[in-house]
Amino acid sequence: MSPAIIRQYRPEDRAALSEICMLTGDNGGDARGVYRDQELLPDLFAAPYATLEPDLAFVLDDGGRAVGYVLGTSDTERFVRDFRAKWLPVVAERHPLPGGEPGTPDAVMTAFLHQPEMMLNPALADYPAHLHIDLLPGYQGHGHGRALLTTLFAALNKAGAEKVHLVMSTANTNARAFYDRIGFHEIAVPDPGPLTFLGRSTA
Repeated sequence: MSPAIIRQYRPEDRAALSEICMLTGDNGGDARGVYRDQELLPDLFAAPYATLEPDLAFVLDDGGRAVGYVLGTSDTERFVRDFRAKWLPVVAERHPLPGGEPGTPDAVMTAFLHQPEMMLNPALADYPAHLHIDLLPGYQGHGHGRALLTTLFAALNKAGAEKVHLVMSTANTNARAFYDRIGFHEIAVPDPGPLTFLGRSTA
């Protein structure tokens, strides 16, 4: 097998991105048994970035297919506008907004899908870029995550974004340890709930 390489996302990677997103979508574990809608998480956390910001979408290729990815935007405010204007009309019918108070994992994420403005938080104003990174379990712990982030940081910096943030589940302690090693620090956000907000420079 050829050594894994990092390359730009290509449209034919779309199915692999969805699979990776679901296999790591439950605090780093398999989310296929958590969500009934198997396209919901990919349509929220993977596909819109690859579609709207392909220049900032990179995959880890094992020689046959994508086995990891890092995706991002250099400008969260612009991304939210594009998400509402260009992406939500494409997927809204596939993921209809649930009625009443969200009571299931699917309902919670569908409500988030229909309210992309929730990505905007005044506490994150100094960190205009944001990212998502996921690797299949067999490719974790080998330096691939660091390499993917280094690639994205360079692209973000070139795009004029000097700082980047990410949002993670506080329960995902393995991911937090990884981000700490990469140089992320916690950002104080009022009422964060079950989430942790981390940031760092792209330099």
